[in-house]
Amino acid sequence: MVNSKERKPQRDRSKKKAPPPPLGKRVYEFFKSITIALLAVIVLNSFVVQSFQVPTGSMENTVLAGELLFVNKFIYGGSTPQAVPIIGLLTGKEIEIPYFRVPGFRSPRRGDVIVFIFPGMRDEVKSPLFQYYLKRCVAVSHDTILIVKKRLFINGSPFPDPPGVQYVEPLIEQSDPQIFPPGKPWNRDNYGPLVVPAKGDVIHLDRNNIGEWITFIRREGHTVEIAGNTILLDGKASSEYVVKRDYVFGMGDNRDVSLDSRFWGFIPKDYVIGTPMIVYMSWNPSIPIWNLIKKLGSIRFDRIATIIH
Repeated sequence: MVNSKERKPQRDRSKKKAPPPPLGKRVYEFFKSITIALLAVIVLNSFVVQSFQVPTGSMENTVLAGELLFVNKFIYGGSTPQAVPIIGLLTGKEIEIPYFRVPGFRSPRRGDVIVFIFPGMRDEVKSPLFQYYLKRCVAVSHDTILIVKKRLFINGSPFPDPPGVQYVEPLIEQSDPQIFPPGKPWNRDNYGPLVVPAKGDVIHLDRNNIGEWITFIRREGHTVEIAGNTILLDGKASSEYVVKRDYVFGMGDNRDVSLDSRFWGFIPKDYVIGTPMIVYMSWNPSIPIWNLIKKLGSIRFDRIATIIH
């Protein structure tokens, strides 16, 4: 039998604690962890969910200027970063970089709220600034758009007003020289009919309509010149053009205070990056972030966790 009073074996006190790893290895492990975490954030931000700040009031009351949204990119197909990460949040200006996309589950549909790369103003081949815009997709390729006294019709049927839609200004009767496409006697309240182009569509060109299509064709990567009564596409005489991409048409829910496709044209479907899901922060965009106390005081708590639809 073992004597209960027998002393337990003593730990070998001669063993010393292992020395800490060298400083260089600790620094390496720290930066390795930070790098892995950043890469995980970039992958999630690129292919799954991205943060987006609403810049204007063109979608009120669906979303408000200054709100921060989580955008579902997975649904239309994620991509590698389209702009230098973090820089846009810090400076307010995005720096565009080359990117590629992966296939999505579906294409944008009528009624979707979409976030997309701004294609540029009506007569610009490319926007001088890389910017994300937020609008509602009201029409897709082959749809016919018609607005009569502010009432929107798609393919001859009334388009249902979204819950947050608003009309705040009187009806406009006269034509607007800034309307898209150039030369049409339309305005924001009386517009169309206009067909949204689709890949493979053939557009017949002549001196009477080339002004409507010249920027569109250049945005698709071609040169256009007019020599007398002859139209030159990439230096060759042509009377037709085959569309290279599918397009959608976007409008703001704040219909009278929205600079949208009625003024700058079609949105390439591959420019649509996602659809917003939820508001995670809402505050006054005119207050600078360095005025933190006042900025925090402007938080609209009733808007946080609002679902976007």
